[in-house]
Amino acid sequence: MTGERWRNVAGGVAVGAGLAVLAAFLGEVRAPAGLLLGLIVAGGVAGAFRPSWAALRVAAGALAVLIAACLLTPVLRGPLASLTLSEPPVRADAIVVLGGGVQCGTRTLDVSSQARLLRGLELWRAGYAPALTLSEQSGLIGPRDCPKIDVLEREMIRALYPSGGPTLVTLRSVTTTRDEAARVRDLARARGWTRVLLVTSPSHSRRAAALFRAQGVPVVSVPAPEPLLDGTLPSPHDRLRALRILTYEGLSRVKAALGGTPER
Repeated sequence: MTGERWRNVAGGVAVGAGLAVLAAFLGEVRAPAGLLLGLIVAGGVAGAFRPSWAALRVAAGALAVLIAACLLTPVLRGPLASLTLSEPPVRADAIVVLGGGVQCGTRTLDVSSQARLLRGLELWRAGYAPALTLSEQSGLIGPRDCPKIDVLEREMIRALYPSGGPTLVTLRSVTTTRDEAARVRDLARARGWTRVLLVTSPSHSRRAAALFRAQGVPVVSVPAPEPLLDGTLPSPHDRLRALRILTYEGLSRVKAALGGTPER
């Protein structure tokens, strides 16, 4: 193989692997290291052959233009807002606080989890419902020694309300929002709940409400504030975060349409 051919192959491998890494980053892919490595290797292999290398070059150019437009202008403001379903809170039987993320190393709730929990407590203090549900992530999510989200949330609630806090109900071993919806459906049937307030991140709220309603759970969507970005997208930082959110939500819908289980 000539030196020029080697350079072309090396360039193709680099572009293919780079696009795979970018796809994992933008889509917030939650997968083991082995699966991510497989994605990167597949991208590199695709770049090593002339037909797929040509396609990758076109894809890379189009993606560069798209990302530049998203970072330099607030063009994603409308699509981002379309993900949110915000309804006025009303009296209900329970407040469902969906599980977010946890920082395993520091053993603390991430900012999204904190925002969701604080919104749920705000609704409880206002008298909209007497009980909160908290989600315990299954062993399929994160390292085995990672603390459970509901345990950290209970600790936070005890610190805020040493006595007289809300009634807490744990949704055991959930991996996805669909799992949470199924657990709440069963609780509603067992306890006679006729309506719940659903608290999650704004970008997750419309999809989450649809999953709950598909399970026959009457919900009112009352999302928490978004701590990770300004929804008006005034800066490139906010716009990049919006792009990641929209990519993740789009991939989740594709995954569901193909028969997979949506995450988060």
